Amino acid sequence: MARSKEQNYLHGAVILTVGVIIMKILGAIYKIPLGNMLGNEGYALFLSSYNVYGVFLTLATAGLPVALSRMISEANSQGRHLQVRRVFSVSQKAFFVLGFVCTLVMLLFPDWLAGTVLHNPDAAKSIWVLAPSVLLCCITSSYRGFSQGHGNMIPTTVGQVIEVLAKVIAGLALAWYFTSNGYDNSVSSAGAVFGVTVGSLAALIYMIVSQHRNYRYDTLAEPDVPDSDSVILKNLIRIGVPIALGSIVLSLVNLIDSSQCMGRLQNAAGFSYREAKALYGTYGYAQTLYNLPAAFITPLTISIIPAIAMKLAGGLKDEASKISEDSLRISAAMCLPMGIGLSVLADPVIRLLYSDVHESGPMLLFTLGFASVFVCMYLMSTAVLQAAGKEKLTLISIVIGGAVKIAVNYILVGNPDINIYGAPIGTIACYFSMCAMNYVFMCRSLDKAPRLSRVLLRPVLATLIMAAVAYGVYLLMSGILAPTGRLSTALDLCVAIAAAVIAYAVFAIKLRAITAEDMTLIPKGDKIAKLLHMK
Repeated sequence: MARSKEQNYLHGAVILTVGVIIMKILGAIYKIPLGNMLGNEGYALFLSSYNVYGVFLTLATAGLPVALSRMISEANSQGRHLQVRRVFSVSQKAFFVLGFVCTLVMLLFPDWLAGTVLHNPDAAKSIWVLAPSVLLCCITSSYRGFSQGHGNMIPTTVGQVIEVLAKVIAGLALAWYFTSNGYDNSVSSAGAVFGVTVGSLAALIYMIVSQHRNYRYDTLAEPDVPDSDSVILKNLIRIGVPIALGSIVLSLVNLIDSSQCMGRLQNAAGFSYREAKALYGTYGYAQTLYNLPAAFITPLTISIIPAIAMKLAGGLKDEASKISEDSLRISAAMCLPMGIGLSVLADPVIRLLYSDVHESGPMLLFTLGFASVFVCMYLMSTAVLQAAGKEKLTLISIVIGGAVKIAVNYILVGNPDINIYGAPIGTIACYFSMCAMNYVFMCRSLDKAPRLSRVLLRPVLATLIMAAVAYGVYLLMSGILAPTGRLSTALDLCVAIAAAVIAYAVFAIKLRAITAEDMTLIPKGDKIAKLLHMK
C-alpha cells in the first residue's frame, strides 16, 4: 500500500501557501533585479518569450494533472491501490508524449513564434532556451498530480521552492554576466529565462526522489483489479481535455494580449517599435505584481479538487457543497485585501520596485489590482466546477471571457488616447465575465449553490475599511517624512501596509469574514482562534 501523509484540504492549502510565500520572495529577488538589469525593452523580450512558453506549457500540462489528482483521489477513497498505480503509469506516458511534441515545436520554430506571432523578433533566442523546460515540467506534473491525489501537498511545495531557487540563481547569474559584458538585450533575456529550464530540471529530480521515498506498494492487503490502460486513458482524456482546452484558451488569450499590445500600439496607436516595447515592458512590471494574489489562491484550488471529488465519490453531497462555499468565501477574504491593496498603493509600490518605470506604470497597476480580484474568484469557481465533474462548463466561460478580452483590447489599445491602458481594462472585462458565468453554472449544476451574500459581503466590508486605512496612513506618513528617495518611500509603505494588515485582521474577525471553524482546519488554527477570540 502507498504510504502517504494526508492533510485536510485547508491544511494542504496552508502547506502550499507557505511554499508560495517562499517562492514569491524568491520570485521578487528574481524579477525585480531582472527588470532593472534588462530595462523596459529587455524585459519586454523576457515577458514575450514567457507568454509563448506559457501556451506550450499549458498545452502540455493543463487539465491532465487535475484529472490525475481527481482519479487517484477517487481510487483511494474506494481502496483501489492497484488502480492508483496504473492511473499514474498511464498518465506518465501521456504527459511525456505531450511534453515532447511541445518542446520540439519551440525548438524548431522560435523565429516564427517570435516574429510572426509576437511581432517581437528579438525574443527568438529566449523561446529556444525555454523549450526543454516544457518537457521537464510535463514529467514533473505527473508526480505532483500523484501526490496531490493522495492529499499530500508537501512534495509539490518543496519541489516548487527548489525549482524557483534554482531558477533565481541560474537566471540572475546569466543575466548579470551577459549584461555586464555588453551583450544585447536578446542574449541577456535568453540567459535570464534559461534559469527556468535549470529550475525545471531541479524540480523533476526532487520529485522522482520523493516519489521513491514516500510511496511503496509492496504490502497490498486487498489487491484490486485495475481498469485497462485504454479505459484509464479515456477517462484521463474525458476529464482532462475540457480543463486543458480552457487553460489553453486562457494562455492563447495571454499570447494574443502580447501580440495585440505590440501590434496595435505600433499599427493603430502610432507608437514606434521601441516605444511599444517600453510600454509593454511597463505593463509586464505591473503584471508581475498583479499575479501575486492569484498565486496565493492557487494552493487552495489545488487542495479542494481532490477534497470535493472524494466527498462526492462517497455520496457526501452536503459536505462537498459546504467545502465549495467555504472555499469561495475564504478566497474572497484573501484576494480582496491583496488586490485592492495593490490598487490603493499602486503608485509608491511600482515606483519603489522599478527605478526606471514608465509614467504609465502606476495607473496600469491600479487597474490590474482590481482585475486580480476577479482572477482569483474565477480560479476558485473553476476549481469547484472541475471538482464536481462540470469541467466542460468552465470551457464555455473561458471562451466567452477570452473573446471579451480580445475585443476590448483591440478597440482600446489601438486608441492613441488610451493605448496600453486598454490592456488591463480588457483583463477586468474578461475575468468579470468568466466569474459571472461560472456562478450561473454553479447555481444550475450544484445541489446547493454558494450564497453570494455569505461569500462576498463580509470580506468586502473589511476590505473597504482596510483600503481607507492603507491610503490614509500612507498620505499621513508621506506628509510627515516628505519623501526624498526610495528609502523614505519604503518606510512610508511599510507603515501603511502594517496598518492595513492590522485593520483588516481586526475587522475580518469582527465581521466574521474568517471564522473560528475555518481556523480549526489549519495547523495550530484552534490555538490561533482562541488567542484572537474568534467566534
